[in-house]
Amino acid sequence: MSKRRQRGTRTAAPSEVAKRSPACYLRDGRSYRISAVAFDFDGTLTKPDAIDFRVIHEAVDCPDDTGLLEFLMGIEDRETRLRKEAVLWAAELEAASRCVPNEGARELVAMLRDASVPMAIITRNRLEAIQRALLNLDGIDEDDFACVVTRDLPLRPKPSPEGVRHIADELGVDVRELLLIGDHAFDIEAGVRAGALTMFLQNGAEEPVEDRLAESDFVVSDLTRARQLVRFGIPLPLGKLSPDLLEMGLAQIEVDEKTVLVGAALGEDAAAVDVSADEVLILASDPVTLASDSMARYLVLANANDVAACGATPRWLLTTLLLARGTSASEVCALMRDIQAAAASCGLTVCGGHTEVTDAVSRTVAIGTVAGTATSSSLLDKTRMQEGDRLLLTKGVAVEGTGLIAREFGRRLTRAGLPAAEVAACARFLDHIGVLDEAVVARESRGVTALHDVTEGGLATAVRELSAAGGRRLRIHMEKIPVYPQTQRVCGALGLDPLGLIGSGSLLIVCTPEEVNALCLAIREAGVEVTEIGEVLGSGQGVDALRDGSPVEWPTFERDEVSHLVEATPPAIGGDTV
Repeated sequence: MSKRRQRGTRTAAPSEVAKRSPACYLRDGRSYRISAVAFDFDGTLTKPDAIDFRVIHEAVDCPDDTGLLEFLMGIEDRETRLRKEAVLWAAELEAASRCVPNEGARELVAMLRDASVPMAIITRNRLEAIQRALLNLDGIDEDDFACVVTRDLPLRPKPSPEGVRHIADELGVDVRELLLIGDHAFDIEAGVRAGALTMFLQNGAEEPVEDRLAESDFVVSDLTRARQLVRFGIPLPLGKLSPDLLEMGLAQIEVDEKTVLVGAALGEDAAAVDVSADEVLILASDPVTLASDSMARYLVLANANDVAACGATPRWLLTTLLLARGTSASEVCALMRDIQAAAASCGLTVCGGHTEVTDAVSRTVAIGTVAGTATSSSLLDKTRMQEGDRLLLTKGVAVEGTGLIAREFGRRLTRAGLPAAEVAACARFLDHIGVLDEAVVARESRGVTALHDVTEGGLATAVRELSAAGGRRLRIHMEKIPVYPQTQRVCGALGLDPLGLIGSGSLLIVCTPEEVNALCLAIREAGVEVTEIGEVLGSGQGVDALRDGSPVEWPTFERDEVSHLVEATPPAIGGDTV
């Protein structure tokens, strides 16, 4: 039995982040989708107790167990009703003049605003009081809400479901995907009767939830907790999942199979399976949706890079081609021919897969799975990194991103002032997105302890992934990071950060200090540029960045920089290449 098999599987163990994560399902275990959010106002968007309803009940002689609006509507004498309504109206205006945002309200509204999720207000108050109160809620504006339902509208107030259904109609969403957040039983009853999702806000109360609120889909102590749960329901942005969401998902995966040496984990792009006493099978799978003549090359290299970064030799390729309606047989055959040629150029054998035309995609999606082999001793497990090891980067940052932007957004670059010849030269960066050459050199070096290829999210994300997978903090010297002048100009023209731009073509290499000079020489002799950019620190996760010796913040990108361009002017891009 190999030494690696004795160590057992290293799959995604729940981190402290994952353990503290909110459940991302409804109470019955179902997933959910939130297309719009409706807020109650008093005690939800505002801090509770700005208005004392008990005092108002006493002032108008309303029984405690009866709603004020229902009580007032039941008064037959018009003068008496108007006089008592005036008492309520005066109290509402007075409370509106001194209300303040509830804890977490601004952050929740901002998150929904940034995600373009429509919002509404549903209240038993009058519109004028809401408008007056919103003037006090710094960071929350009337314009944030596409629909405001008050008692001025010809709708029965909560707990009637009429207002909730009205909001769904006005916002054009399925009421089942409308979330109603409120701090009163009337809010929950209205939402449940309308068929909406409901969230009961306890505002920090410790006492048990009332029986009549048992139907609420969620019960939260505050809006900070609400924001965590809402985040799981709103549409995800384009690109890879953010690291924390990915970690939460991976924490649910359990692997009992002892032959799995490296499984699903943050920072791991390939799996390793022990198949014999001295042979390990490496598996990697990624999709590509770049609808161009580069699709085949992307498909092969995106997957072969991941296998090579484990210290293995990529050998076999399986492809699944999901073709959009309207694809011709000639186009399919040409794509298959190109995949064969790209695979052969990298020493891979195409050995299977699946092909179909489907309405499930709007453009061709090519999914590749590459398998390779390594000996147990040559398999590069990132946990082998040690304090003091050096961190190297081949080529420069954003090789793929530079070529991708030049190819797909060339007109924007020329309009921004870049010469057409330079844009064409940048497009040829896509010829250099493979890392197989430097990976072979690294694999043969005695000093290499880890490899990690840079992909979506750029160098900034790749370094964080390497740290997480290796269980070591990393120190990066910002001034040493190589950035091509062309990349600087492309990013400068479009307001992008090269460190967060997709970077296939660059390989992070961790090497012992004794072997680093020899390794750099060997990589350069293979025709690949390489730069030492940092070193490995002690146990933990994270990045310590320095610029000319002074601490600076290592950037974080929730999604790849190129996604901003895709959303503004969607080209035929997606999958692993975005």
